[in-house]
Amino acid sequence: MLQKVCKRYRIMVGGNGLFYPVVGFASIVLFIYMSFGDVKFGFEEEVELAFVERNGTQFMVDGKAFYINGWNSYWLMVQSVDEYSRPRVREMLKAGAKMGLTVCRTWAFNDGDYNALQSSPGVFNEQTFKTILTRKNTITGIEYRNDPAIFGWELINEPRCMTDPSGDTLQDWIEEMSAFVKLIDKRHLVTVGLEGFYGPNDPKRLTVNPEDWASRLGSDFIRNSLISNIDFTSVHIYPDHWFHEQVFEDYMKFVSKWMLSHIEDGDKVLNKPVVFSEFGLSDINFTMSERKTMYKTILDISYKSAKKNRSGGGCLVWQFLVGGMQEFSDDFGIIPWEKTPIPSMFIEQSCRLAKVKEWAHKDKIFKQFC
Repeated sequence: MLQKVCKRYRIMVGGNGLFYPVVGFASIVLFIYMSFGDVKFGFEEEVELAFVERNGTQFMVDGKAFYINGWNSYWLMVQSVDEYSRPRVREMLKAGAKMGLTVCRTWAFNDGDYNALQSSPGVFNEQTFKTILTRKNTITGIEYRNDPAIFGWELINEPRCMTDPSGDTLQDWIEEMSAFVKLIDKRHLVTVGLEGFYGPNDPKRLTVNPEDWASRLGSDFIRNSLISNIDFTSVHIYPDHWFHEQVFEDYMKFVSKWMLSHIEDGDKVLNKPVVFSEFGLSDINFTMSERKTMYKTILDISYKSAKKNRSGGGCLVWQFLVGGMQEFSDDFGIIPWEKTPIPSMFIEQSCRLAKVKEWAHKDKIFKQFC
């Protein structure tokens, strides 16, 4: 189903922050690389996908810089299982393609829940998937580890180990699991799934972290991201969840400082791309104007980083849905074709990034709406 829908997409996959085993390692999140195949734009030309690679702080495809402008739809795997819900997956991916988006981040795990991938420890449901890296796509016959439609793998989502605030336990786990994934799959990029908090020994814990608690979670952005088998870093942006009793203007100051600090780390310390893989603002507690302001701030910083060839590899908004999925909304849901100002911002970002570098294989697509 996945390959048929998004033959020219990239997908990024990740996990849930819990240490359940999936084929001997953590639940993982998938990043789907989108390049618009099997979606009709008035021309029928097929484009062969190349694997996304990394050259220092830059993502590369066919020797050209590649930037992420994308979204989260964590529910794709669960909704793919039943025939009645399966069309939602295609509808969502087609909508992303029509907006010029390049990456979708989604689950490649679901433990012990409805349509679970892992119904109990070590027991996998082939109807959902079974295993991941070595699973052969039943439509194309390609093992996932050999499929360029997959942008990369995320080991786990928002890992925390508060029983060991030193960070040693989580560091050892990331080192072991990233090496294990690379042993099986040497072609795809790997990231951790961090929120971006600076650890207890980093001076930035005092000047950049949202509050003091953020350095005591057992994660450490710099230390975890320096691991050799980690190809790019991940950062999340939820100021309204991280602070207490702040006004909106203070949130915006934090967002700019937070992003620029991590881009600086990617450039000067890590020499790796930095992806802001989740960001959002509640549609219950904030006005549409405030949400638009925050999203514009994030997209502008990402664009300026790309324009200057800095380490900001792009952003993925949380989250996009199709109609009839209110139970999945979690106060952040965006339906791309609804009449609000937000979806058009992502189309504009697609156009801006397309002009930063010549993405020759996408020219015809972007001429449709840029």
